[in-house]
Amino acid sequence: MIKLFTDIDLDGLGCGVIAKIAFGEEANVSYCSYRNLNQRVESFIEHNDQDQIYITDLAVNPEVEKKLADRYKKGKNVRMIDHHITAMHFNEHEWGFVKPEYENGKKTCATSLFYDDLVENGLMEKNPALEEFIDLVRQYDTWEWEETNNVDAKRLNDLFYIMNREKFEEEMLKRLTTDIETFSLNEMENTLLDIEENKIERYIHSKSRQIVQTFIDDYCVGIVHAEQYLSELGNALNKIYPHLDMIALLNMSGKKMGFRTIHDDVNVAEYARSFGGGGHPKASGCDMTSTAFEKFVVNVFELSPLKPDSERNELNIKEAAYGTSYQNPKGEISYIKADKEGSYRIIHNGGILDQSFTAFSEAERYLKRNYCSYLRFDHDCIRQLAAGLPLPLHEIKENYGQIISKILKES
Repeated sequence: MIKLFTDIDLDGLGCGVIAKIAFGEEANVSYCSYRNLNQRVESFIEHNDQDQIYITDLAVNPEVEKKLADRYKKGKNVRMIDHHITAMHFNEHEWGFVKPEYENGKKTCATSLFYDDLVENGLMEKNPALEEFIDLVRQYDTWEWEETNNVDAKRLNDLFYIMNREKFEEEMLKRLTTDIETFSLNEMENTLLDIEENKIERYIHSKSRQIVQTFIDDYCVGIVHAEQYLSELGNALNKIYPHLDMIALLNMSGKKMGFRTIHDDVNVAEYARSFGGGGHPKASGCDMTSTAFEKFVVNVFELSPLKPDSERNELNIKEAAYGTSYQNPKGEISYIKADKEGSYRIIHNGGILDQSFTAFSEAERYLKRNYCSYLRFDHDCIRQLAAGLPLPLHEIKENYGQIISKILKES
């Protein structure tokens, strides 16, 4: 028997599909998480002395690593294949193979590495349609699909979550073991995905109004409770709130956490490692430990959700010469305005902050990180001015820039 331990996501499923194509009925696949991987591998080692072991897309702990090394020394087959930087130390073993990138600079995934390894060792034949499927898995898992706008990769992952794992695996095996030249989704699957995309958009919109912000371990973190569409949600929230260092996605029922970032100088894989997890530099996860629960749930319970910037303003717009207005959950109003020297200053709650900034974006980032402020809506700005000025609304709108400039000049 060929025993495969692999992850529960699309990349892990891809490894399972490859194992069953390569080894047929000899393949026995266990889909695992970081939480149960070590226990399952250790139990298998104790009760199965002869079977070949493959581990893909996951890394065991040091204790199980030592047991696998001892098994390999006894001449038993052990092969561990991964692409996460946090697992690079497994390359010290003859049976370990961890490779985050190909020679051409493209990022790898466990599915693509597993396939390459089996083909190279003569354990399966090349299959063009399978290779198309594998590359879609790779593009989604590495988020290359977003850079190239290959939505087929995202839709494959969406289909994986719409269908249960068993049904999806069964359908992919049926399709990839027939004599087809190319891989594609059928009409019914595409219809389901169109419906699902609308659900995802509504879910992201809802969660973007529930996220809270705080500083944890020197990082400015956005925290939201979510149990589905984690990759799409994390990516979208990073774009809505780019001033945040990372997004923490809390799955309370599963007692798990995910981390997503869009910043090159933030490594969420290393951060997840501090809680016993791991992953990619920009996408990682871990179990929710008692320490994490205290930091990400208890300590932020009283915080108010962030409010997204207004997207349809015509008057209170970013980088306006007369100044741009913001407000935080406490009701405090701020303005960002360039001074005579061309530097940007922040006027917060009627006073000018000591800091100056060389760019508007730097000032805005500081304001959002330290005060949780958001770009005020035009109608809120107009209403505030109307309460203190003896002018009709249409005159305030027509002379908005001059009025704001005068107010800030007097500050």
